[in-house]
Amino acid sequence: MHNKILNKYYFINKFNQSNIDKQDKETTIIYRNYNQETDKKLILRLKNYCKKKGNKFLLSNNIKLAVNLDLDGAYIPSFNKDKKHLSYSFKKNFIILGSAHNVYEMRTKEFQNVKAIFLSSVFKKNKNYLGVYKFKLLSLLSKKSFIALGGISSNNLKRLNLINCLGFAGISFFEQKKGP
Repeated sequence: MHNKILNKYYFINKFNQSNIDKQDKETTIIYRNYNQETDKKLILRLKNYCKKKGNKFLLSNNIKLAVNLDLDGAYIPSFNKDKKHLSYSFKKNFIILGSAHNVYEMRTKEFQNVKAIFLSSVFKKNKNYLGVYKFKLLSLLSKKSFIALGGISSNNLKRLNLINCLGFAGISFFEQKKGP
């Protein structure tokens, strides 16, 4: 079996220049920080830095702000069930991604018209743990593309070829000393 090239999505909650510098140009940076209020200046700094480095930059849980700041897209977390953004007009290449843990949340993301769904947790054994087989079964229930999330490391990266996924996402995988 050959290795396919997977899209990479790196979740950040603060502007750490050295971690962003480790990423290649194919890695999409997603800013999500639910602990503090959204800082437009920080988001603009991140946007400009990612643009300079050649990375796409997405904002979590605030589609309206992502459109107003002319970002590359937005990420809708699993707990957000809002559909207001369906009435917005977007630029041609604006990306909307969402996350889900079960069939109900997958259907919600389909109604929200996301391009791809982050399905978790593939390898991390937490309350949302799916594993490889449940991931494969859930991915067959939708025509949307899926992105693996949760517990992905350099040790189990090749196992992603077993599942039907467009790419993978994480935090600690991208913060390793040498990067992916």
